[in-house]
Amino acid sequence: MTPRRTFLALLCAVPGLALMAGCDGGNPKPPAGGFKGVDITGANYAKALSLPDTQGKLRSITEFKGKAVVVFFGYTQCPDVCPTTMAELAQVKKLLGPEGEKLQPLFVTIDPERDTPELLANYMANFGPGFIALRGTVEETQAAATSFKAFFSKIKGKDPSSYTMDHTAGAYVFDPQGRIRLFVRYGQPIEAWVSDLKQILMP
Repeated sequence: MTPRRTFLALLCAVPGLALMAGCDGGNPKPPAGGFKGVDITGANYAKALSLPDTQGKLRSITEFKGKAVVVFFGYTQCPDVCPTTMAELAQVKKLLGPEGEKLQPLFVTIDPERDTPELLANYMANFGPGFIALRGTVEETQAAATSFKAFFSKIKGKDPSSYTMDHTAGAYVFDPQGRIRLFVRYGQPIEAWVSDLKQILMP
């Protein structure tokens, strides 16, 4: 085994470090210059997602073949990370030009108790057409987050309805073949987003 393969094997053996490396063989090669986001190609998590949208229709990543899908776990009352990330994705879509039509953001609410379908639909409308919100039951949401190794937790407020949510701030990117490719940390520059997505959308 080469030193590089030995190193990757060690990374994949440690759950906390698996996020940092593609841990499966036979996967697409990264671009020559590498990605700006964290390359998780071949990860053994974030393999699928299936939740209802605001109209109650079951949606899954597989239906968006041919597009780069960005999955983000958030909630509408989030004061900063969530609206900033969605606004950045709207900007990225524009900067991609015609290729922007091949970018599909999926916003998974981690607060289905307060995020009604109507509220979610109105929230997505702020960022432009094509943004889709998904809303499952509390149990479905937890299962989806767990399958992505995404974290969220309710932080109690002054009364039962004034709580906030602590959650994973990054986004997960799937390529046009429906394969997980990237974890993008909150705060990645717009230019880096555009560069990575151009690479992923490249035939």
